[in-house]
Amino acid sequence: MKIRFSDLLSDFLFEYETPRQVLVKNKRVGVVCRLIQLGVLVYIIGWVFIYEKGYQSTDTAISSIMTKMKGIGVTNENGTARIWDVADYVFPAQGASSFVVMTNYIMTEGQQQGTCPEPQANCTSDTDCKGGTFKRTGHGQLTGKCLTGVRKCEIQAWCPTENEPKTPDPALLMSSENFTLYIKNSIAFPEFKVSRSNLVEDVNITYLTSCIYDPKNNPLCPIFRLGDIVKLSGFQYADIAKEGGGIGIVIDWKCDLDFPVRYCKPDYSFYALYGDAQKTDSTQSSLGYNFRYAKYYMENGTEKRTLIKVFGIQIDILVWGEARKFDIIPTLTAIGSGVGIFGVATVVCDLVLLYVLPKRDLYKNMKFKHTEIQEKKPASNLDDGNTANEGKALDMFMHIYILSRFSCSS
Repeated sequence: MKIRFSDLLSDFLFEYETPRQVLVKNKRVGVVCRLIQLGVLVYIIGWVFIYEKGYQSTDTAISSIMTKMKGIGVTNENGTARIWDVADYVFPAQGASSFVVMTNYIMTEGQQQGTCPEPQANCTSDTDCKGGTFKRTGHGQLTGKCLTGVRKCEIQAWCPTENEPKTPDPALLMSSENFTLYIKNSIAFPEFKVSRSNLVEDVNITYLTSCIYDPKNNPLCPIFRLGDIVKLSGFQYADIAKEGGGIGIVIDWKCDLDFPVRYCKPDYSFYALYGDAQKTDSTQSSLGYNFRYAKYYMENGTEKRTLIKVFGIQIDILVWGEARKFDIIPTLTAIGSGVGIFGVATVVCDLVLLYVLPKRDLYKNMKFKHTEIQEKKPASNLDDGNTANEGKALDMFMHIYILSRFSCSS
C-alpha cells in the first residue's frame, strides 16, 4: 500500500499529460475553423478593446453646480409699468441646480383676511353651503351662509379671492427670452485624483465677458441665453413662456485620462421634459408649469398680501461624468476571456467532424481511443512475444495512416 501511494504521488508530480491531436485535411472544416477564429478576433479587438475600451478601469464623477441668472424684464399691465430683476423672477434664490424662471403671471393685489363670495360654490339658500367645509378647488372655508345677491356661498379666506382670468397671451415677460444663465460646474474623479471645472483652459475672463453658448461656434462657453436653451430643447419660446414647462440641461464629462487632462472637457445637451413641446396631445388637461407665491405687507395696521400665480420654465441641471484610464487587471481579464472564446472554433469543428461529414465514423475512431480492461491470463513467453510484436505493428500502421490522410487540428 505504501509503495502504491508513493507511485501515485510520483506520477502526479513528475508526469505531464497532453491531449491527443488528430490532423484532419478537410477544406470545409478548415475554412469554418478559421472564419470562427477571425470572428472572435474581430470581436476582441473591435468591440472589447476599441469600442468598450476593456483595457481601462473607470471612475464616476462627484460634482457641484452653481448658477446665476442675469437680465432685466419690463411689463406693462393696464398702463402700469413694472421692472423685474433676478430677485423677482428666479425661484428659489440664485445658486441652485434646479430653479424656475418666471415668464408669465396672474396677479391679485390687496388681499386681506375676511369673508367674501366663493366663486366655486353656487347656492340658492344656506342649506347649499355647509359650514366648516371646503371645496376641493375653493379658496377658503365655507361659513354656512348663502349670499343670495350673487348666489355664491360665503367663505372665510384671503379676500378678494384670486383673479382667474384667461392666461395672458402672449406671455407678459417675453423679454425673458434674452435673460442669460451662467453655469459653473466642478467635478472630481477620486480614484484617479483628478479635478476639473467647466472653466477649462480656453475659457478666461476676457472670453467670458463676450461669449454666448453656441453648439458650433462656442461649445465651451458656460453662459447660455434662455431663448437658445428653449430652442435647443425642442420648444417654441412663445408656447413655453405662456404656460410654463420643464427643461433638462445635461453636462456630460467623458474623459480618457490616458491622454493629457486638458482634453477632458464638458459637453452640453438640452432636453424638453414637459410642456407639450410638439403639441402631439391636444387633449391633455394640465399643460405647462405654474405655482403661487405671495408678497406680504402692512397697510394701516392690517396685514395684506399680493398673490402671484407664476408660470415659468423649470430648469434642472444634471451632471454625468466618467473617466477611464489604462489598468493591467482589466486588460488581462479581457485577453483571458477572449482566448477562452477561441475554444468555440474547436467545439464547432468537432461537431462537424463527428456528426455531419460522411466520414464521421472514421474521425471518431481517430479521435477517441477505446480501452477495455480484462483479467490477465497466464501465457507462455512465446505468446508474450507475439502479442508485443502485434501491438508494435498495429501502432506503426495507425501512425502511418493518420499522417497520410489528415492534417487539420481538432
